Amino acid sequence: MAENSFFPITNWSEDDRPREKLMLKGKSALSDAELIAVLIGSGSRNESAVDLSKRILSSVDNNLNALGKLSISQLMTFRGIGEVKAISIIAALELGRRRRSEEAVELKKVTSSKVIFEIMQPIIGELPHEEFWIIYMNNSNKVISKSQLSKGGITGTLVDVRIVFKTALEMGATALILCHNHPSGTLVPSEADKQITRKLKLAGESLEIKVLDHLIVTEASYFSFADEGIF
Repeated sequence: MAENSFFPITNWSEDDRPREKLMLKGKSALSDAELIAVLIGSGSRNESAVDLSKRILSSVDNNLNALGKLSISQLMTFRGIGEVKAISIIAALELGRRRRSEEAVELKKVTSSKVIFEIMQPIIGELPHEEFWIIYMNNSNKVISKSQLSKGGITGTLVDVRIVFKTALEMGATALILCHNHPSGTLVPSEADKQITRKLKLAGESLEIKVLDHLIVTEASYFSFADEGIF
């Protein structure tokens, strides 16, 4: 028999079937391709669900973050992936992204700029546009809330300082951290970034509400004004 003969998953040993493997050995025993195979359920006449999943992953260098950015139409270019399977993959990866965000928010106390990055990266790190957020904290540096202040870029959006501190006073916040993303991936602060930081820090001083830091977030890293001594 030829080495490349195709064997449907139903002909595999039970240990080699992704669903059965998950039940017998647990979710951590499955590879990324096997987990995706569970999602899509079946491959095509000439390719198993696992092999199809491996081919999809290979197209994005086995990077799940990159896979999560593919559109329905892009996924449907793979033979064996129809609209329903494409939607299933996208929905599962989006749930994973949201779970990361919720797990990060459970961090009780902000002890470093890295903690803020872990909170905000799942929210704004992969966006194609710029968003500016405020993180409100109490006097124990615990996160009370986080809210979007503007969308579409700092230079093109009016930052209403009154709203920032009105919200802070209503929440009883004693400290703020500013955070925005750079879709370009650059970690160099612009003059506009520096100006809005100075503006909000100065306004906070009169109300005894500290602006502790300003983070620029990208998909993989961040820049902290406080860590770099710009404050």
